[in-house]
Amino acid sequence: MRHDTHFVEFISRKVAAPLVRLISLDRIDPNPHQARSELGNIEELMSSIKSKGVLEPIIVRPRRDRYEIIAGERRFVASKNVGLKEIPCIEMNVTDNEAMEISLIENLQRKDLDVFEEADGLGTLIDIYGYSHAQISDKIGKARSTVTEIINISKIPAPIRKLCQASSIDKNRSLLIEISKLKNEAEMKAVIDNIRERGLKREDTRDLTKLLKGKETDKKKPKYYVFNYSPKEDRSCRIHIEFKKESVSRQEIIRILEDLLVKLKTNQ
Repeated sequence: MRHDTHFVEFISRKVAAPLVRLISLDRIDPNPHQARSELGNIEELMSSIKSKGVLEPIIVRPRRDRYEIIAGERRFVASKNVGLKEIPCIEMNVTDNEAMEISLIENLQRKDLDVFEEADGLGTLIDIYGYSHAQISDKIGKARSTVTEIINISKIPAPIRKLCQASSIDKNRSLLIEISKLKNEAEMKAVIDNIRERGLKREDTRDLTKLLKGKETDKKKPKYYVFNYSPKEDRSCRIHIEFKKESVSRQEIIRILEDLLVKLKTNQ
């Protein structure tokens, strides 16, 4: 963050020299609009703070006779857990949307947010504080089209998010973008089932979402069934089989693979 242009310029505009001082943990409250929904494992951070102290101040703003965290909630919680009474803070007097902006920028620069947290954070800037996609693009340094795609992910409902997590696709932004384009939960669930069972990648998923939305896929490409397999213990290879028809049974896939094994063993 010391090298983040947006962050440094923002602080320098607000105060001639940031006010850094120790503040009692009992006087500090979490930010109700914190982008992060989970703190994750903070054991390593706690060990670091216990042995070396808090090396980087958290950022707070005054709220009546107390302070609200803008950025640094993990450091705040870890410090409380190891028994500290005070924590170094950078005090800034900023508006709600400016506080949200700083919090998002810090977390994004640290890569601390998962895809859904990032999407919800950007969505908050729009829904509550009235930012445009262009303004967000300028603030976080991402292309406007990328910002729009990320924000669309925030529209994926909670039950579908749980399915994405159970299917291990909750960190795959490209697949989540395709899922977010669908109009209802039933279609989203159907796509997730296909991704899990058939190992679909983004291009295959894009074709499937177009079919569900009633759009034609690329006419040069026939509709086909795709079977992908990636061994969990060996990420160096992937099996990809395309069939020239839309539906294929499990027995057909087994027959193809058995035939392939016979040919490999007999050097055919």
